[in-house]
Amino acid sequence: MNAPPAPEAIVRPITLAIMALGGQGGGVLAEWCVRLGELAGYRAQYTSVAGVAQRTGSTIYYLEFFPEAAIARAGREPVLALMPVPGDVDVVIAAELMEAGRAMLRGLVTPDRTTLIASTHRVYAISEKSAPAEGRAPGAPVLEAAQAHSRRFVGFDMEATAQQGGSVISAALFGALAGSGALPIARGVFEEVIREGGKAVEANLRTFALAVTEATTPTEPSAPAIDPPPAAAPAPRDPAVAALLARIDGEIPFRARASAREGVRRLIDWQDVAQAGRYLDRLAALAKAEDEAGGSRQNHVLVDELARNLALWMSFEDVFRVADLKTRAERFTRIDGEMGAAPARLVTVTEFMHPRIDEVRDSLPEVLAQLLDGAPGRWLAPLFAKGRRIATTSLAGFLLLRLLAQGRRWRRRTRRYAREEAAIDGWLARIATTLPRNYALARELVRCQRLVKGYGDTHARGSDRFAALMARFDRDGQAPGYAARLAALRQAALADEEGTALARALAEDDALVSQG
Repeated sequence: MNAPPAPEAIVRPITLAIMALGGQGGGVLAEWCVRLGELAGYRAQYTSVAGVAQRTGSTIYYLEFFPEAAIARAGREPVLALMPVPGDVDVVIAAELMEAGRAMLRGLVTPDRTTLIASTHRVYAISEKSAPAEGRAPGAPVLEAAQAHSRRFVGFDMEATAQQGGSVISAALFGALAGSGALPIARGVFEEVIREGGKAVEANLRTFALAVTEATTPTEPSAPAIDPPPAAAPAPRDPAVAALLARIDGEIPFRARASAREGVRRLIDWQDVAQAGRYLDRLAALAKAEDEAGGSRQNHVLVDELARNLALWMSFEDVFRVADLKTRAERFTRIDGEMGAAPARLVTVTEFMHPRIDEVRDSLPEVLAQLLDGAPGRWLAPLFAKGRRIATTSLAGFLLLRLLAQGRRWRRRTRRYAREEAAIDGWLARIATTLPRNYALARELVRCQRLVKGYGDTHARGSDRFAALMARFDRDGQAPGYAARLAALRQAALADEEGTALARALAEDDALVSQG
């Protein structure tokens, strides 16, 4: 009797998932990978599923490669999947660190199978940037998880590599894929795909080569620094600025001098030397009060925090500031660099702006602002109900915003400036009167400024919460142990956008007061 034929070994496709954000060239990378498979003798296909617009849109591209030789032997077409399945992905490419984390949360990265290739730079999500407090997610835990939960992890700053090579991150990701050895395809085939594309070939090949080198050099991936150390500032040429810096050395404790210098720089940029001088007047007065209250025993931590928080509040965001920042030459240079602009690749920048009737009133002198109070303001409000898109790379759009930016000249006469200055004076007065009796409570008052930030609705919410906390302080600030209570209220105010945590904390605080 003849023995039955041995069953043919099961052939399975190579599976690959790409996690990319809008503008990072994820589609181009997916098409390169499909062509890569075709040139290497695979039947290849990809699908894409767009996600929510948290960071200009997050998209998953899923690819499968099936050997053409196996198709010919079987005599039938393969059935290729349209979506990645947890535990069944050979290669995951993430164009940003938190996209790698998202892939791991979805179960697409497994230690027995998956090579994880990820750029370690960050593109912050809207939820991170709009959080009332520090909302940026730390990168170190993601890097640790990537090492632990993947078969192999290839991670480095591929955005920086792309900038070094004069291309875009998709070319760096493609190079990292080649350097990882995760696909049984020679490097020359990768390079042929780039040449076939015919666009920015030299820059793409240069970036590709740099990424291959990075991927094949054994290094320990590290989380990107959130706050890189600032470069040493050059000596000022303006005598007035030099005088301000001399005041810092003579009137501000050593610990707070770096923050005070940055505050002076920021306020000169925001307004002028006179505004920076007003900042130092206020800071020096509180520094003296802190010193008299034993600030040296506390290592002057209060005035150090105050130097930063006061500068931020005194340089509040208004329509003039927004228009100024959006039309600065360095911003267009940065955007051109990020987008890989060239004479043959022009970039159009469209800004979305939504000034409300409140911002219009706030940008006027009080006499004119009063004309828009009441009925006139309600009549005009519909004109500002919708946002506007302004192309700042067009002459008309650029000139419109530059003209608006010139409003900083009359900023000191606006309703908004008067209101913010009055609030700042009240805040500083509370700190000054509290310092002699309760250093810890005065420091908590300094920290409450963190609520006042942003522009438009964000600023309105924060200001309302700050006012609520100041009202509580005025009522209960003499109570024993109030520093801890104020700290708890501040943390609740920063906990969520809706204000639910603060409302609950205020109710609990009222109950505590009623109980005696």
